[in-house]
Amino acid sequence: MNRREFLKQMAAVTAMTAAATMFPGILFAEDQNKTLPNDDLTWKKAPCRFCGVGCGLLIGLSGGRAVAVKGDPASPVNKGLCCVKGYHSVMALYGADRLKTAYVRKNGELVPTPIKEALDLVAQKMQETIKTHGKDSVAMYGSGQWTIPDGYVASKLMKGAIGTNNLEANARLCMASAVTGFISTFGIDEPMGCYEDIDHADVFVLWGNNMAEMHPVLFSRILDQRLKRKDVKIIDLATRTTRTSMAADKSILFLPQSDLALANAICYEILRNGWENKSFIEKHCHFKSGKTNIGYGVEDKFAFKDENTDITFDQYKKFLEDYTPEKVEQISGVSAKDIRYLASLYGDPNRKVTSFWCMGMNQHTRGTWINNLVYNIHLLVGKISTPGNSPFSLTGQPSACGTVREVGTLTHKLPHGVVMNEEARKKAAKIWKVPVENIPPKPSLHTVEMFRALDRGEVKFMWIQVTNPMVTIPKLNRYREGAQKAGRFIVVSDVYPTPTTDIADVILPSAMWIEREGMFGNSERRTQHFEKMVDPPGEAMSDTWQIIEVARRMGFQELFPWDEATHIEEIWKEYTQFHAGEKHGMAPYEVLKERPGVMWPFVNGKETKWRFNAETDPAAKDGDPFKFYGKPDGKAWILARPYEPPAEEPDDEYPFWLNTGRVLEHWHTGSMTRRIPVLHKAMPHSYVELNPEDAKELGIRNGENVLLTSRRGKITLPASINERGVPPRGQVFVPFFDENLLINELTLDAFCPISKQPDYKKCAVKVQKALKSES
Repeated sequence: MNRREFLKQMAAVTAMTAAATMFPGILFAEDQNKTLPNDDLTWKKAPCRFCGVGCGLLIGLSGGRAVAVKGDPASPVNKGLCCVKGYHSVMALYGADRLKTAYVRKNGELVPTPIKEALDLVAQKMQETIKTHGKDSVAMYGSGQWTIPDGYVASKLMKGAIGTNNLEANARLCMASAVTGFISTFGIDEPMGCYEDIDHADVFVLWGNNMAEMHPVLFSRILDQRLKRKDVKIIDLATRTTRTSMAADKSILFLPQSDLALANAICYEILRNGWENKSFIEKHCHFKSGKTNIGYGVEDKFAFKDENTDITFDQYKKFLEDYTPEKVEQISGVSAKDIRYLASLYGDPNRKVTSFWCMGMNQHTRGTWINNLVYNIHLLVGKISTPGNSPFSLTGQPSACGTVREVGTLTHKLPHGVVMNEEARKKAAKIWKVPVENIPPKPSLHTVEMFRALDRGEVKFMWIQVTNPMVTIPKLNRYREGAQKAGRFIVVSDVYPTPTTDIADVILPSAMWIEREGMFGNSERRTQHFEKMVDPPGEAMSDTWQIIEVARRMGFQELFPWDEATHIEEIWKEYTQFHAGEKHGMAPYEVLKERPGVMWPFVNGKETKWRFNAETDPAAKDGDPFKFYGKPDGKAWILARPYEPPAEEPDDEYPFWLNTGRVLEHWHTGSMTRRIPVLHKAMPHSYVELNPEDAKELGIRNGENVLLTSRRGKITLPASINERGVPPRGQVFVPFFDENLLINELTLDAFCPISKQPDYKKCAVKVQKALKSES
C-alpha cells in the first residue's frame, strides 16, 4: 500500500476506546472488544510533542507499549488538561507504515538497507563532498522538534568539528522574527514572562493568533480566568473570523500587513492622552530608528544589515504623527473608534495587559518590526516583566525555544551567543575542545537561502532531520525540483514516509519521542525531561545517536565520546556549561528528572518567572526596579518602525489575498497526526475558506472544488463556506497539513530581511470555480 492510499484509509483503521469519565485521559485498545483497566498501567511523565506550549502528559504503559494518555495534574503548564492532539498523542507511535529500517536509493529505487550500512554511506558521502567541494557544500536542516541533545550534537558536528555554519532548523520558518524582535528591543532572547501571567492579566490582546485552535490549552486557561473574574477581557485582532473571534469579547479585523500601522496608532494614542509611564521610560528606555524600505528577500543572495540610530522622544512623537487613528483607519480598515479603544486598554493604569502572538506576527515580511512595535506599546506604559503584564510570543513546536533558540541551531548562532562574536567562538571552542579557527566567524545560509543554494548547486549534500520541507518550504515547486537535480545527495531522518523522504537518497528510521530519552524547551523557558519508555521499532535510532554514529565514522570520535546508555546526561552536563550564571542558568539533570519541567534562569535552586524585574530576577538586582541586561546599559529600545506594504498584493489578475496556517486536529504537515485515526477522520483533507459573498459571486457552493492560482502554481481543493473560519471579502485561507494538496506550491518565498523568516500569510491568488477536468 502506498502512502496516499494508506492515509485515505485511516478512518477505517483501528479504533480507540475512551475512559469512562470525561477526559481523565484516553485509554487505547488493540481492538473494539479489548479494554485495559487503569490499575494495570504504569504511568510516566513526558511533555507533549505536538506544540510549543509544553503540556505535561502522563503516559500509560502496558506490555512494552504506550497505551494511554492523560494530562499531568502536577504540570504548571496545563494542570491536567490536554487538547485533542495531546490526548491521542501515543497513537502516533503505531502507524502501519512506520519506518523501521533504513533505505538507500539504488538505480532510482529506495531499497531496504541495514542501518549500519546506511550510516556508513552517509559519513562517506559527507566526507567525499567536503573533500571535493569544500566544507560549505554540506548542510544540515533540523527542527524545533529536535530534542535539546539532538540539536546540541548537530551544532557541535557542523560548527565545531566540520567547521561550517550551514546548520539551520525549521524554526526559522516559525519564530525567527520573535528572536530578532526580542534581541533588537532587549538585547537578549526569549520571553520575560511565563504562563502564570494568564492568572494575573485583566486584558488579553491576541495579535493575529487563533489561540482557540493553535494553543487550545492556554486559551482554556484564559477562558477560565474570564469565568472567575468578570472584568477580564479578550480582544481578538485578526485578518479572519475564527473560533477565537467567536470566544472573544471583541473581534477586530484588520487588512493584511496593516498591523504595523495599527500598533503605531496605539502608541500615538497613548502619548496623545498622556497615558505613558514617564518615569519608566526615562529610567529604562532609549528611542531608536532603523533603516526603512528594506526589501523582501525575493531575489537569490539577498543581503541586508540593519543600522539603528538614536532619536529623541520628541522625534519619536513626530514619527507617530503619520499614524493617527483616522489615517490608520484608511490603511487597516479598523475604525478610529476601535483603535482608541485598544489604546485605552493598554493605557489604563488599573488594567494588567498580556499580548499573545504567534505566526500571524512572525511569518511576516516585517516580522521583526511588528514584534518591536508591540514591545513599544508595553514599554511606553511600563506594563512589562510583572505578573499579568507581558508581551509574549508563543511557539508552535515542542522545542523551538529549547533546541533552536537556546542551543542555537541556526547559521548565526552558538549555544550562548553568535558566531560573529569572538568571545562566543572562544567559549564554544573551549567547551567543544576544538581550535577556535574551526568555527567560522560569519553566518552562511539561512533556511530559504540554503534551499536556494541547493537548487543552484552550491550545496551538494543535505541531511534533513525531524522535519518535512517538501511540504513546508514556500515557493515549493522550485525547491523540490532543485533538491532532485543531478549531483545532490539528500539524507532524511524521519519516523514515517513523507514527500521529503520521497526525494531522499538515504532514509534513516528515527526513534520517536518516548522511544528515546531527551529534553524539550517550551515557550515559557521551561526545560522538560522525558525518559525512554518503550523500544523503537526495528532498527529505528534516536536522531542524537544517528549524528554521533556519523560523526565517529568521520573521525571525530574524541568530540563525541559518550556511551549510548548515559549519553543524554553527559550531553546535558556539557551543554549547560554554556549557560552557567544568573542570566541563563539551567537546572541540573537530576532536578529535571524529578520535576514536570523547570524554568530558566534556575538560580540557587529557584526558577525565575519574570526576567528583568529586580523582585524576581537575581540578574536584575542592582538597585533599579528593572534592568534589561541584554543591553549594555540595561535599557530597552523603543524602535520607530514604519508601515511598509507586503511583497505582493492583489491586483486585477490575482485579486485575492491567500493566507495559510494550521487546524486544531493536525500538527504542521500532518505526517504524524494524519496517522491517528480519530484525528484523520475529524479532518481528512484540506480546504479553502471563502467569504460567503465572494463564493456567491463566483457561483461556488460549500464543498465544490475551487481552483486557486498564483504566479507560482495552482491547486484545486474543496470550498469551505461559513464553517470553521470566515475570511473577509477578498481573502481566502488554506491550511497546510495535507500533503496531497500542497498549498506551498502557491506561496511566495519573501521574508523579513532582518529575521529571514518567510511570510506565509500574504500573497496574491486568483479564485475560480474548478471545471470538472480540474477537479
